[in-house]
Amino acid sequence: MKPIVLASSSPRRKELLEKIGLAFTVDPAEEEESPNPQLSPQELAKSLSLQKARAAAARNPTSIVIAADTFGVLDGRLLGKPAGKQQAREMLGMMRGRRHTVITGFTVMDASSGSSITETVETGVYFRKLTEAEINAYVCSGEPLDKAGAYAIQGLGALLVDKIEGDYYNVVGLPLAALASVLKKFDIDLL
Repeated sequence: MKPIVLASSSPRRKELLEKIGLAFTVDPAEEEESPNPQLSPQELAKSLSLQKARAAAARNPTSIVIAADTFGVLDGRLLGKPAGKQQAREMLGMMRGRRHTVITGFTVMDASSGSSITETVETGVYFRKLTEAEINAYVCSGEPLDKAGAYAIQGLGALLVDKIEGDYYNVVGLPLAALASVLKKFDIDLL
């Protein structure tokens, strides 16, 4: 089997792949992302994951590369990682009592052949009607500062969520069932 490379520095993605028993190395794409504002959120997620996969494939020419990009969308606005505490407060305030969508674009690429498959997975997330005190306490915990959408559903952020529709692991950062289906097309069977 070809070596597998995760083109991400996300500790959550690394942890998820370890949890399912996949043997891999980590080689994050450090190149500056160049998002195209003309793209839909779904197409943007695909484009960014493909950029990351290509960059890692160039450095790992005999590997199977897994790359992903995750962000939230509310009222057509992208919710990436907040720039600081104030932006985290604003994002959480906009989402309270409402549904937003978490989109992950992911790419699996055979670096030696250049063959790749890129897909997106969407999950609906409903936030509770949070108070200002709850938002401030969560922001002060520090958890939302490096998370897309300013929360971590697998951490303290679980207390913000009323319910979800779709893949929980997608909200964490990597839709495992969809990824397993794509890996199977590259002769990597996880079960």
